[in-house]
Amino acid sequence: MADVTINENKEAAEPVSKNFIEREIDKDLAEGVYDHVQTRFPPEPNGYLHIGHAKSILLNYGLAKEYGGKFNFRFDDTNPEKEKTEFVESIIEDVKWLGADFEDRMFFASDYFQTMYDCAVLLIKKGKAFVCDLTAEQIREYRGDFTHPGKESPWRNRSVEENLELFENMKNGVYKDGEKVLRAKIDMASPNINMRDPVIYRVAHAHHHNTGDKWCIYPMYDFAHPIEDAVEHITHSICTLEFEDHRPLYDWVVRECEFENPPRQIEFAKMYLTNVITGKRYIKKLVEDGIVDGWDDPRLVTIAALRRRGYTPESIQKFV
Repeated sequence: MADVTINENKEAAEPVSKNFIEREIDKDLAEGVYDHVQTRFPPEPNGYLHIGHAKSILLNYGLAKEYGGKFNFRFDDTNPEKEKTEFVESIIEDVKWLGADFEDRMFFASDYFQTMYDCAVLLIKKGKAFVCDLTAEQIREYRGDFTHPGKESPWRNRSVEENLELFENMKNGVYKDGEKVLRAKIDMASPNINMRDPVIYRVAHAHHHNTGDKWCIYPMYDFAHPIEDAVEHITHSICTLEFEDHRPLYDWVVRECEFENPPRQIEFAKMYLTNVITGKRYIKKLVEDGIVDGWDDPRLVTIAALRRRGYTPESIQKFV
């Protein structure tokens, strides 16, 4: 009996195996890369959250809590044509309902538009960005594919002075939507297509839910997101696997924009469910076409719909 008791105690004392993200965080802390942990959940306010978002919310919040760190809640609102105040309000309600306590750390990417603009100017001055006149279709054609390198834009070697003037004109509303873009100057022969001189700023004369009509140029996601993380002193940018190929560009942006102690990106697998629709664009179409009765229709798996059906936050926490 004594031997059995001892074995049981040993088994009870066995530590729970850590997942790969925790192991990476432990390594960073042990090596002094960071002295704290700060995570974030950065939804775009272009629809209601669904069950897949719950995994990201609770993962990021849980990691911050586990390591005694901070959890930021940030709206990635860099695409004014698709974003609405209605979605902002619904997302706030959902995050709070799930129990992810962001305290007073709710932010908007649009609050950093001036910083992003200044970073773009810095890249131009370093010869790392240029204003391009190619159309969106031409840019796609010039990009090449997985078996063929891309072709450089005829506008790639504009002078720094000309690029600065043209970019300022973009900011001042001189050009129509799509007439010019700002592109990073990286490597058109890179095996990673995301590194083939990606567009980092576009002209869009659209009213923004937070900044109004102050800006008519907007940063692209792959440029804005790493800057947002760096400005907020995020240590670990935890995102889904679809962004794995974007990580080299993420690292390029924070390095070339000269941020100290930049964040690092770590990817995890998305949640895939059968026999339900989780993509926001698909749910949006169902709502707009009147096939379902709003974003909280009980047949959907949005957080609002699950709440309406009677699910509790605790049940969702256990599920994800």
